[in-house]
Amino acid sequence: MKKKVLVGMSGGVDSTVAAILLQKEGYEVEGVYMKLHHKEGYHEQNFLKAKRVGEYLGIKIHFKDLSEAFQEEVYDYFVESYKQGLTPNPCVMCNRTIKFGKMIEFADSIGADFVATGHYIKCDGEFIYEADDPNKDQSYFLCQVKKEVLSRLIFPLGSWVKDDVKEYAASIEVLQDFAVQKESSEICFVENTYDEVLAKHMDIDMPGETIDTQGNVVGTHKGYMHYTIGKRRGFFVNGAHDPHFVLDIEPEKNQIIVGTKEKLEVNAFEAKQINLFEEKKEFDCKVKVRYRTKAVACRVTIENERAKVSLEEPVFGLAKGQIAAFYEGHKLIGGGVIC
Repeated sequence: MKKKVLVGMSGGVDSTVAAILLQKEGYEVEGVYMKLHHKEGYHEQNFLKAKRVGEYLGIKIHFKDLSEAFQEEVYDYFVESYKQGLTPNPCVMCNRTIKFGKMIEFADSIGADFVATGHYIKCDGEFIYEADDPNKDQSYFLCQVKKEVLSRLIFPLGSWVKDDVKEYAASIEVLQDFAVQKESSEICFVENTYDEVLAKHMDIDMPGETIDTQGNVVGTHKGYMHYTIGKRRGFFVNGAHDPHFVLDIEPEKNQIIVGTKEKLEVNAFEAKQINLFEEKKEFDCKVKVRYRTKAVACRVTIENERAKVSLEEPVFGLAKGQIAAFYEGHKLIGGGVIC
């Protein structure tokens, strides 16, 4: 008999099919639905779906309230980062601290050997790899997961294409509605927009100065919290003929620095909070500086717990606080926070 695996059950089609596949492979499967926030009506509906899957498979589905930990580790990080003029990635932080942090702890409490989710990722116990479906690959979001948990992770959908997952779910009569339900594409705790979340915690509508790269006041904006690096609209520049973009943010002064597109070009940067799955101080690899961008060849040197990254070709609109994920081919070797 194969060992026990705890599956993170969201009530969605991906985690549902992941649980079914693991049971078919002979694992002893239990599921856990994790309550992460207090979005009205969200958890009741999704937990009922997860329980329905549990009844179909004949497995136990746990309900785990992790909202306090999520508030401290993810939500507060999200808000504080924007206050500081940074561009956070709450999904990366959630994967590190909650889904493959607190969920591992819960797996230990019930004697589960492995943890599984419906992420489109591959893992061989030592490294994480990109999924076969490039449109769904989520490896980028796991670059900050702790190295010591990799041996306990299983991702049944790493070799699947999303359309095949939906088709598989549709072939099971009691789960056909899972195949056609709307897929979540937004951060889970955001009701409609980031601005609505941030407005609960501060005054985001504070008109301020728009500055050029020489420090001259060239226009106005509606409040620095509305902007991220590379944003093109929503501010005013006097007499500008060419499109201008946000180059930097000065939260203490409520200023944004703007310039033309070529000034967004970056050939090197540094990253902190380095998390590597193998011991290296200097190496060649490729780096993704955002989820939906191509990986760019680079040279990485680790000094004093920071990575100096020299790019072979420039990237545009690099944002402080975002995540840099390092790859060797399809293998994820770690990542850091752009600073």
